[in-house]
Amino acid sequence: MTSTAPRILVVDDDPEIRKLLARYVEGQGFRVLLAASCRELRDQLAAHHVDLVVLDVMLPDGSGLDMCRDLRAERSNVPIILLTALKEDVDRIIGLEIGADDYLGKPFNPRELIARVRAVLRRRGETPPPPSEAKAYRFEGFTADPQTRQVVGPDGGDIELTGGEFDLLKTFLDRPGRVLSRDQLLDLTRGHDGDGFDRSIDVLVSRLRRKLGDGGATKLLKTVRNGGYQLAVKVDTENGAA
Repeated sequence: MTSTAPRILVVDDDPEIRKLLARYVEGQGFRVLLAASCRELRDQLAAHHVDLVVLDVMLPDGSGLDMCRDLRAERSNVPIILLTALKEDVDRIIGLEIGADDYLGKPFNPRELIARVRAVLRRRGETPPPPSEAKAYRFEGFTADPQTRQVVGPDGGDIELTGGEFDLLKTFLDRPGRVLSRDQLLDLTRGHDGDGFDRSIDVLVSRLRRKLGDGGATKLLKTVRNGGYQLAVKVDTENGAA
């Protein structure tokens, strides 16, 4: 294991689960930190650079959902995968709405967790973009930079997007005017690691619309009945018009 390997923070109050996950995650080439509570999670984040958090929803001193919401409110962009025994769609949607990058229900196979960890890290830029990738996208006064994963609004202000939101936006920016189904969007943003939970795309689109102020007469993201979604504005890049 190298010192540059991604560092994963596993937060779970069950010592056996922590021990199991630490051994397995380290065996897959990652560095591992452990925490058993919200307080310990914050201590680890303050003391170390963390590339991804695996966060249990049920903790002794608070809710993982609340912790996820608080971190996003503090503009922390550390990727988060939530773990929970709750499997209802509404609970999964809540996790995505508050900024989690992915969601895994207990019990789970550790191999599936590692697959999701790799997928989230890949989406968050652990893999360098290809040289031919556009340096910046411009649309309706917005600028999106795929290198820094930053979006600037027409007023010059930064727009904070989670990893999943930026990935979805970039998928649309690469395909302006094309109608994309939920299944296509899942595959393009999550690859073969997706679990087919297509309502998560609806949640991400809703969040994107809200953050981009997409409520005026000119709709950026249009819903196409029985089709999916479409970016309905012109996109320009530094490498030419898309």
